[in-house]
Amino acid sequence: MKSTEDQLRPLKGVLVVAVEQAVSAPFCTRQLGDLGARVIKVESREGGDFARDYDSVVHGMSAHFVWANRNKESVALDLKHPEGKEVLAQLIARADVFVQNLAPGAAGRIGLDPAELRARHPRLITVDISGYGRDGPYAAARAYDLLVQAEAGSCAITGTPEHPAKPGIPLADIGAGVYALTSVLTALLVRGRTGKGSGISVGLFDVVAEWMGFALNQARYGSGEVLPNGLSSPMVSPYGAYRTKDGQTLVLGTTNDREWRRLSADVLDRPDLAADARYATNAERVALRSELDGVIDAWAGERTLDECRKAAEAAGLGHARLNTPAEVLDHPQLTERGRWRSADSPVGPVQALLPPPEVSGWEWRWDPIPALGEHTEAVLAELGYRPDEIAALYHDGAAGPSQPS
Repeated sequence: MKSTEDQLRPLKGVLVVAVEQAVSAPFCTRQLGDLGARVIKVESREGGDFARDYDSVVHGMSAHFVWANRNKESVALDLKHPEGKEVLAQLIARADVFVQNLAPGAAGRIGLDPAELRARHPRLITVDISGYGRDGPYAAARAYDLLVQAEAGSCAITGTPEHPAKPGIPLADIGAGVYALTSVLTALLVRGRTGKGSGISVGLFDVVAEWMGFALNQARYGSGEVLPNGLSSPMVSPYGAYRTKDGQTLVLGTTNDREWRRLSADVLDRPDLAADARYATNAERVALRSELDGVIDAWAGERTLDECRKAAEAAGLGHARLNTPAEVLDHPQLTERGRWRSADSPVGPVQALLPPPEVSGWEWRWDPIPALGEHTEAVLAELGYRPDEIAALYHDGAAGPSQPS
């Protein structure tokens, strides 16, 4: 096995400066940090990233903040104070990547217009994450994950027709963070060839609209609106959740005609269904979804979850158990592969999952989750500020977390 020294951190030496909050930008920069980049998170000295205070379930820290902010150094500045702005300007001058997801117009008001930054620093890669992108009639609208998902249609195809729902995880935020990440990686390649940085803009609305692709095609070219149907798929049948004899929930489905024939003949012991011309194609099965769901419901209701899953496995069909988040904590696919790791934080060690990619020869960076302003003094000293100058910045309120009265 290779030693730690032999392992590769692909982005080692890349400096990322981020003025970020909530989920989308922090999720992007955390992943850059996972890959080895140095990430300096610039936070307001008055409370910092507001996601710090969403809740206090992780030994006093927010679940969202702990998830999206390891591998970072926290520098607390007042960006309305001239000296605070000057510190940020010096950090950006040294940076390879600058990321921000402030409210619409806020970056420009404090001198962080991306085009102007790149004009001063031609090698800089700028990333602006917003609700609706650079322009258009909604560009100035405030946007959060739920608002964007509602506007872009994903809530309308989630839940049931009577009760539309937001997906449980913040898909718009996560998607924007991942698109920003891949764009930064591409921009670093481009800069390696051209010597020039890039200006990247990612809108949450555009992310959700892209991910709505199949539903938008259905709406444009099909029968019109796509209706939600709970734990199922509007495009495939049979495919859904079924209650078992022991009170568990089996998730079972088919994705093609061959699987349908195996389900009906080998699992349900209903070769007559496999031979029935009314169910020959997926489109026909979708039209008769309720009939088929009734047959599977009856079958599952007479068997335990284990019996159902063994029958599906024997027939080569995909299947799952409906797990709660608490049950996923001890899922053997995570525990037996060592996916959980301990990360340091201001409140002590916390458990976190390794990044999803498994890459031979790479070592994930695994540095602590920072306290607000934890690295302010060290970073100021690195920029050349003397101890008396640092003390003055703290005294004037330009830097350092505000102290409770």
